[in-house]
Amino acid sequence: PSLRIVANVAVGYDNIDVAGAAARGVLVTNTPGVLTEATADLAMGLLLAVARRIPEADAAVRGGRFPPWGLFQELIGLDVAGACLGIVGLGRIGRAVARRAALGFGMRVVYAGGAPDPSDAWAAGAERVGFGELLARADFVSLHAPLTPATRHLVDEAALRAMQPGAVLVNTARGPLVDEAALARALTGGWIAGAGLDVFEREPEVEAALLASRRAVLTPHLGSATARTRLRMCATAVDNVLAVAAGAVPPNLVAHG
Repeated sequence: PSLRIVANVAVGYDNIDVAGAAARGVLVTNTPGVLTEATADLAMGLLLAVARRIPEADAAVRGGRFPPWGLFQELIGLDVAGACLGIVGLGRIGRAVARRAALGFGMRVVYAGGAPDPSDAWAAGAERVGFGELLARADFVSLHAPLTPATRHLVDEAALRAMQPGAVLVNTARGPLVDEAALARALTGGWIAGAGLDVFEREPEVEAALLASRRAVLTPHLGSATARTRLRMCATAVDNVLAVAAGAVPPNLVAHG
């Protein structure tokens, strides 16, 4: 009864009954902004790891096997430079990924949902498209949308079949955006080339078929897991608590409407 604030140390807050808290006069806050760059780094890391088959190559060398050179050798990968990146949800993290992709790798950016900041150096070359067109055109699809009833299983079997056979899916947003069982079928059936996932539908449980797939690179929800970022997240959460304790509106109040 005396609870005044739930200060979530994360950007997402689908783990909190925000409406229920609001009905009881409890404020809910999050920590946006401070984890943007770290999460964008990981998204690009997963994209590169899948495209160039880095975990498979590492496992081969550590296992005492050095696959021989060949024109189209066993661990042949996908080109990243100049490829088309489709970003679903162009918020803070989506824009940070677009910046890395366009300016660092010369990737062509298409996006669905959100909009670039006018000051973004890469924005002039980006193109807003519908979700279906994004799936059809992108060589890499990176998810950065929030989890809502409308976005749950946004990437289902139909969406996966709409992607290019050589495409890669990356998810550093929320696990339930993707139907994991359908994704496992897509990888097994060759509908798409690979997937890089940092978040899962039923964390910490992971679809068994994904664990068995050589074309899935899996990390345990590490998007914000750098020392500096986690300290900044904690400081932001503390600032929210202190504001409420002082009778002020916290800087990162979550709306419940």
